[in-house]
Amino acid sequence: MNQPEFRLDGRLEADTHFLLDAPLCRIGLMDDARFPWLILVPRVPNVREWPDLGTEHQLQLQAEINAAARALQSVFPHGQKLNIAALGNVVPQLHIHVILRHDGDAAWPAPVWNSGQRQPYGEAEAGRIISLLITSISETFSN
Repeated sequence: MNQPEFRLDGRLEADTHFLLDAPLCRIGLMDDARFPWLILVPRVPNVREWPDLGTEHQLQLQAEINAAARALQSVFPHGQKLNIAALGNVVPQLHIHVILRHDGDAAWPAPVWNSGQRQPYGEAEAGRIISLLITSISETFSN
């Protein structure tokens, strides 16, 4: 019998710039220049909740969350607080938000969700940030 294939939810695909496929997750940069914000989606079909993953995948997901968080802190040194969340109220596919906040950001101290109008990255700025984040995350997995 064929195993189901992983498919990224269309809303997540539309809202992010692809960075890379880590060992478990597809990692994307949220297309909102107001917030340093990564989205990690385990490439496991039909997963809605963290406990739906096996223990080995849960441990790998945690390692990838940590790598994403360290990359954001490296690329955006002005950050003060990491917000890490798996809400899924709108998009049921398991995905993890890793957001680096600071007291001057557009939503501080409130949550970023539904906070004003999204400001998409310009092509050049998105490319620059993506390159820096890929380098930082890739170094984690090559060590």
